[in-house]
Amino acid sequence: MTTKLPPVYPGIIDTHCHLNMVPLTDDSEGVVQRARAAGLIHMVSVGTTLDESREAIEVAARVPEVYATAGVHPHEVEALQPNDLETLRELAGRPKVVAVGEIGLDYHYDHSPREIQRDWFRRQMTLAQEVNLPVVIHSREAEEDTATILAEFPQVVGVLHCFSSAPWLAERGVELGYFVSFSGIITFKKADEVREAAARTPMDRLLVETDSPYLAPTPFRGKTNEPAYVTRVAEVLAEIKETTPEAIVQQTTENALRLFGMIESPG
Repeated sequence: MTTKLPPVYPGIIDTHCHLNMVPLTDDSEGVVQRARAAGLIHMVSVGTTLDESREAIEVAARVPEVYATAGVHPHEVEALQPNDLETLRELAGRPKVVAVGEIGLDYHYDHSPREIQRDWFRRQMTLAQEVNLPVVIHSREAEEDTATILAEFPQVVGVLHCFSSAPWLAERGVELGYFVSFSGIITFKKADEVREAAARTPMDRLLVETDSPYLAPTPFRGKTNEPAYVTRVAEVLAEIKETTPEAIVQQTTENALRLFGMIESPG
């Protein structure tokens, strides 16, 4: 049986992955090689805790195509102490760190109390404003509070990552100057609302991502997701926007470079 390979689209960028997470770390070299073969020029490895932010930065230091973020996910903020904000500030100043994130709210699992989530969301938004970096926003079943807090920081821009909320939040994000990033979820049969959000998002605000090792797109469901599969996301997004995958790649790459300030070529 032939192993299905991801399509190839030179110049594409995976704006959100977790290269420091198992099982991607079990085959780090292979993951990077397959990403290069699929046409990726950059990958943004995203931090979710202080330790994982450090690990993402270490990956970025080793691999020319990789950039990193530093931030604490809403699941993890209950464990933070006030002085951890200064640690985040130091991490945000490291080479190749292009954003504060992922930060935000998750009312689906409530692994951290909602009041603490909102407090640390605001603290990390304030940090992003002070260090002049964009933010990577996680929002699940918390649309109203997410929109409210984003509006409190008009000088901060960023991306609503792995978008899976109601389409109105994408539209509100665009109004506030944010980009909206779509993952393999747009290939799922029951994701009509997410596809509607993608259809409503202007081309100049679109990004693509994998959120790997999670959420492998069809036809790779059941496999470990990895950055190479972002090309499949671009194909489906092209169908939604009634354009070509090449046009999606060109536009989302321009958008990612503009948002994160990455150089065009890792060479």
